[in-house]
Amino acid sequence: MKNITIVGTQGVPANYGGFESLVENIIGENKSPNMNYTVFCSSKDLPQQINEYKSAKLKYIPLSANGIQSIPYDMLSLLKVPKETDVILVLGVSGSLIFPFFRLFSKKKLVMNIDGLEHRRNKWSKAAKWYLKISEKMAVKYADVIIADNKGIQDYVKEEYGKDSVLIAYGGDHVIRDIEPRFEDDILRKFALIPNDYAITVCRIEPENNCHNTLEAFSKTDKKLIFIGNWNRSEYGRNLKEKYSKFPNIIIQDPIYDIDILYALRKNAEMYIHGHSAGGTNPSLVEAMFFGCPILCYDVVYNRASTQNEAYYWKDVCELVDLLKRTDLCGDAMRSIAQKEYTWKMIASQYEALY
Repeated sequence: MKNITIVGTQGVPANYGGFESLVENIIGENKSPNMNYTVFCSSKDLPQQINEYKSAKLKYIPLSANGIQSIPYDMLSLLKVPKETDVILVLGVSGSLIFPFFRLFSKKKLVMNIDGLEHRRNKWSKAAKWYLKISEKMAVKYADVIIADNKGIQDYVKEEYGKDSVLIAYGGDHVIRDIEPRFEDDILRKFALIPNDYAITVCRIEPENNCHNTLEAFSKTDKKLIFIGNWNRSEYGRNLKEKYSKFPNIIIQDPIYDIDILYALRKNAEMYIHGHSAGGTNPSLVEAMFFGCPILCYDVVYNRASTQNEAYYWKDVCELVDLLKRTDLCGDAMRSIAQKEYTWKMIASQYEALY
C-alpha cells in the first residue's frame, strides 16, 4: 500500500483549475486499490470543509491557495505532511524555496509537476517572475522526479537544467456527459445559438491568451462566437467586454461552472478557438479535443505538441480571419488523439508508476 499526499492545489471537490481537475481525476474511480491519497485543501477557498472525498483524506490550511498566499500555503502544507506518507506529489513551484530545508529532515519521495513556465507569464511583476524562476530552480534541483505536462516543457527542463523529466499530460474525458437532447436544445435556445453554426472559447481573460486578437478577428466576420471567461476580474477584461459586446455576432459570457451547460455548448459548436500562448498542455484544449470539432490554435510549440500538429494554427488576427473563412476544416483527428493520449485512467496510471 502506498500513501500519497498531494500539495499545491486549492483542493477538492474541484471547482475550476487544471491542477484541481488533475487531483479530482487521479483519485477516486481512476486510482488503483493499493493507493491511499491525502489532499491538502484551502479552507479560505473552499467554503464547505469535509474530511473525505472520493476515498481521499482531506486536510485544510487556513490560507488561500492563490496569489501571494500560495507561497506560505504550499510551504505549510509540506510541513504538515502526515508521517505515514511515502510520496509527496507537489503541483506547482510556489513553495519550492522550502525544499532545501525540507530535505534536512525528510527523505520522503518528492514528485514535482512544475506546471507551465510561470516566470515567463506577462501577468507577473518583475519581482514575481524572479521569485518564480528561483522556485522553479529549487524544484528541479531537489525533487526526485520532475513531471512535464508538455513536450515543450520537457525540452525546456533538459536545456535549462540538464535534467530529464517524465512527460505526463492532462486528461479530458471527464467533459463527456450523458444528458437529454432536450436539455441541449434548451441551452442553445437560451444563448440564441444554432448547432454547428458558432465558435466557442473558454479561458481566463488575460493578454497571454490572446483574447483581444480572437475578439478582433470575429469582429471582422459574421461568424458567431460565444466567449466564456472572467471578464470582470481585470481592466483588460472589462475593456474588452465593453468594446466587443456591441457586435451582434459576439456573445461575451461570464464564467460557467455547470459542466452540463458547458458540455452542451461545446458539443454543438462548429469550432473551438484556443488562444493560449504560454504554459504547457492546457486543460481546456485537451477537453475541447474530445468533442472532435476543428480547433484553431495560437501557433506556439505547446499547442502544436498537444495537438500533434493536426489542428489549425494562427499567429495574428489576419491569419485567424482567414481560417474562419475556410469551409474545409475538420476535427476528426482531435478526437482520435484525445482518446489515445488524454484519458484520465491512463493519466492516473502514469502518475502511479512514478510513486
